[in-house]
Amino acid sequence: MARLNVNPTRMELKRLKGRLSTAVRGHKLLKDKSDEMIRRFSVLIKENKRLRDEVEKELSDCLAQFAYASGVSSRAQLEKAFSIPKVKLDVEYSTDNIMSVDVPKITVNGAAGGELPYAFAEITSEADYSVKKISEVIVEMMKLAEVEKTVAMLAAEIERNKRRVNALEHVMIPQLNETIDYIRSKLDENERAATTRLMKVKDMIADRNG
Repeated sequence: MARLNVNPTRMELKRLKGRLSTAVRGHKLLKDKSDEMIRRFSVLIKENKRLRDEVEKELSDCLAQFAYASGVSSRAQLEKAFSIPKVKLDVEYSTDNIMSVDVPKITVNGAAGGELPYAFAEITSEADYSVKKISEVIVEMMKLAEVEKTVAMLAAEIERNKRRVNALEHVMIPQLNETIDYIRSKLDENERAATTRLMKVKDMIADRNG
């Protein structure tokens, strides 16, 4: 590890000690932050998997029913069934703060359902099921979108935080320690040299007076 290029003075030694103290404290705080973010990330990953499995299962069921309906209904009937929204969502978007990361928060205040946009005699029961099911799964899809975006943002922040921790732990702190040791060594060397000179001067004065 290359030390810093500084003058070996007591003023510089004091300044570098202050930097080292700040770096060590910052490293601990970043490490604690990283550990807490990883803990929350793990919880969200499990929640994300649960939601995704539920949504995919419901969508798969819905699409299977729709595929059957497509085989027994005309294209015009299906387009009519799926072109008019059956549900109106009242959604609020805001942000939440997780370990200094602003993540999205989607709040569904209400889902107002309506009548099917066609007569029951016009289309099969499988299409009815698909229309109703898609309307119900939308709320879960909104929650899934929120959780997946939060997971992605936390993952990016964890990676950035990890790079900062590594830079402090493997570069900055060892570099400061090495530079401080170098300055101490130079100061001790200068002090020994000064003491030796003083002793020589003292001996010279003593010889002259003697």
